[in-house]
Amino acid sequence: MATMVNTMFLVLVFVALITKEALAAQHIVGGSQGWDESTDFDTWASDQTFKVGDQLVFKYTSGLHSVVELASDSAYKNCDLGSALDSMNGGSNVVKLNKAGTRYFACGTLGHCSQGMKVKIKSVTGSAPSSPASPTSSSSTSDALPSRSFVMAVALLATFMLYVL
Repeated sequence: MATMVNTMFLVLVFVALITKEALAAQHIVGGSQGWDESTDFDTWASDQTFKVGDQLVFKYTSGLHSVVELASDSAYKNCDLGSALDSMNGGSNVVKLNKAGTRYFACGTLGHCSQGMKVKIKSVTGSAPSSPASPTSSSSTSDALPSRSFVMAVALLATFMLYVL
């Protein structure tokens, strides 16, 4: 009986971890246009809810653009790329929002930041799933993760199998 209780506990912990990951969202920065000069990043970001655990996905043409994370609001406002915390140039970069607060990103290509190719991301803590304002303006790709109902079905199946076996 103790073995069955231990096994059930492990299954519940596993399901809890999967559920937490399933609630995280991926936000394609700039929506369908991606990381590009023609995107209004202020409007795009204002339509999003960013939560701790979510991921930002920067999709762009490598060699034409890059992603630079800036250290402060002042660096963001002044497009001070010299204060970069990180620089990425692979064409598809993922940044995990690992704590609540504001992060600043800009294109590292000369002149692009000053032309508006920058975005300020404010992430919050919360247990509810991230929910973009509208599917057409957000391009959140949380569908790539298991749905909550799928996770619950797996949990119920695992519990049933433990009792039957």
